[in-house]
Amino acid sequence: MKPWIKWTAGALALALVATVSVRALSARKTQQQALASQQAASKVQVAIELGPQDVVLVQNLDLAQGLAISGPLKAVNSAFVKARVAGELQGLTVREGDVVKAGQVIVRVDSTESQARVRQAQQQAEAARAQVDIAKRSFENNRSLVEQGFISTTALESSAANLAAAEASYRAAQAGADVASKSLEDTVLRAPISGQVAQRLAQPGERVAVDARIIEIVDLSRLELEASLSATDSLQVRVGQTAQLTVEGSATTIAAKVSRVNPSAVAGSRAVLAYLALEPHASLRQGLFAQGQLNLGSTRALGLPLSAVRTDKPQPYVQTVQAGVVQHQTVDVVARGEAEGKTFAAIQGVPEGTQVLSGTLGPVRAGTAVKAAAAKGGN
Repeated sequence: MKPWIKWTAGALALALVATVSVRALSARKTQQQALASQQAASKVQVAIELGPQDVVLVQNLDLAQGLAISGPLKAVNSAFVKARVAGELQGLTVREGDVVKAGQVIVRVDSTESQARVRQAQQQAEAARAQVDIAKRSFENNRSLVEQGFISTTALESSAANLAAAEASYRAAQAGADVASKSLEDTVLRAPISGQVAQRLAQPGERVAVDARIIEIVDLSRLELEASLSATDSLQVRVGQTAQLTVEGSATTIAAKVSRVNPSAVAGSRAVLAYLALEPHASLRQGLFAQGQLNLGSTRALGLPLSAVRTDKPQPYVQTVQAGVVQHQTVDVVARGEAEGKTFAAIQGVPEGTQVLSGTLGPVRAGTAVKAAAAKGGN
C-alpha cells in the first residue's frame, strides 16, 4: 500500500472519532441543561387556591360546655303485686299493656282456708269472753263475802288473779281474730299505683307461695334517665342542670333535667348515678336506652372548629396561613364546647384572628404556598 493512502485513512479515522466525541459532548451538555431546567422548574411552586370555606379564623366564642351522658329509662314509680298469702289465684284477667288504677282489684287468692281461720278465731275469742264473765262474777261474789267477813282477803286476791288471766286470754283471742281477719283481707290483691301492666308473672289457677310476684305495674307518666358517671364527671353535675336527649329508634329530641344525684358511688365500678327527669312523651317506654348532652354552662375562649385541630402528630396542631405560606403551629386544646350547632375546641397557642386551614382540606405540607381567600369566622 502506498504511504499516502495510509495517511489518508488515518486522517479520516481521526476525523470520525473527533466528530463522534463532539456529538457525544454536545448531547451530554444538552441533557444537563434540560435537567437543570427541570430542577429549576420544580423549585417554582404553584400556589394552592383556597376557597372561603377552606379558611377559618381563631376568634373569641361563647362555648357551651356539655357532658355526654347515656343510660336506660326507668319509671319513677313502679311496683310488683305480690301474694300475701299462699293459695290458688282466681280472677286474674289483666295482661301486659292493660291500664290499672290505684286500688283496683287485680286478683284474688282462694279464701276458703282464711275464712275458716277467721271463724275459728272468732269462736275462740267468744269462749275467752265467756271465761271473763265467769271470773268477773266470781270476783264480785268474793268481794261481797270479804266485806261481810265470811272469807279471807286471800280468796279475793285469788279471784282477782283469775279475772286478770281471763281478760288477758280474751285480749289474746281478739288479737288472733284480728290476724285471721287480716289474712282474709290479704286474699284480695289490689294495684298499689296507677299505671300499666309491664309483666304478668303468674296464671289464673296457679298456686303461689307467699311473696310470689304476680304482676308488675309501671307509671309511664314520670320517667327518668339513670346515667352512670365517672367520679371526675360527677363533680360537674348539679341538680337543676338541663340536657337534650335522644332515645334509640327516634330522632326526636327530648328535654330532661337533673332531679337528683346519688350520694354514694357504686361499689366496684366507683361510678356515680345521676337521675334526669324527662318530660312526658307518648313514645317513651321503660328500659329504652337514651343518650345526649348535659349542659354544664358556657365559657368564653379562643376557639376553632374541632375538625381544624389536627392530631396526626404527637401533639395537636393547626395549619396556619402566614404571608401566603402554610405553617404548622402546636396548640393546647383546653376544652370543647358547642356554638352555632357545631363542636368547637377552645385552644391556646395562636393569637386571635389567625387564619387556619379548615379540617376539610386534610394535611398540607408546611411551607406550601397558598392564595388565601376571605376567611369565614369559625365556620
